[in-house]
Amino acid sequence: MTAQLNPRGDVAVLVPAAGAGVRLGPGAPKALRLLAGQPLLVHAVRRIAAAPSVHTIVVAAPATEVEAVRAMLAPVASVTVVPGGAERQASVAAALAAVPAGPEIVLVHDAARALTPPQLVESVAAAVRDGHDAVIPVLPVVDTIKEVDATERVLGTVDRSALRAVQTPQGFRRPVLVAAHRSAADALTDDAGLVEKQGIAVTCVPGSELALKVTRPFDLALAEHLLATGA
Repeated sequence: MTAQLNPRGDVAVLVPAAGAGVRLGPGAPKALRLLAGQPLLVHAVRRIAAAPSVHTIVVAAPATEVEAVRAMLAPVASVTVVPGGAERQASVAAALAAVPAGPEIVLVHDAARALTPPQLVESVAAAVRDGHDAVIPVLPVVDTIKEVDATERVLGTVDRSALRAVQTPQGFRRPVLVAAHRSAADALTDDAGLVEKQGIAVTCVPGSELALKVTRPFDLALAEHLLATGA
């Protein structure tokens, strides 16, 4: 059954899904790799659509796969699909341009974080709604972090208490994200980074262990296990 998005919602979610995902090995574009028999993108969109505040979902698909992605997602949710770019930033900008009038909160979400719970979507949106210009979900860094030089010689141990691992969705007031992309000079892979370059404060909210990013074959196997255990 196709999920019905909220016509009174104030959130648009952009999903850049045009990347190749070379670290996952040869095959289809990463967002279209199968997880438990369905593309990562399908899992991601299904969870986004379950968030009550979501008014619009825009997916930036590989340029040669737009029609296939549109057909793939039609049974899942009412989604707008546009051609993505060669770089992630170009894909986000293309998706942002397709957001209709109405939603004033824009979230950017990686399709590779396919198991992200709807509650995290709502948490990020709520923080923007509460007055923050930019919001990112984060987890504490639990590993010991070493700084090394070009020869892999250890220079020192980094204080991890001030470090955070960043996830998506990242949330923004719509004018803030639009201005950041208009001013972008570098093809950054992090939208909060674009906003930071504008001198705008970025606020953190607690992330979710389920919002892991499927980047390597091991991540895919872990996601398969989590789905099998009810994630």
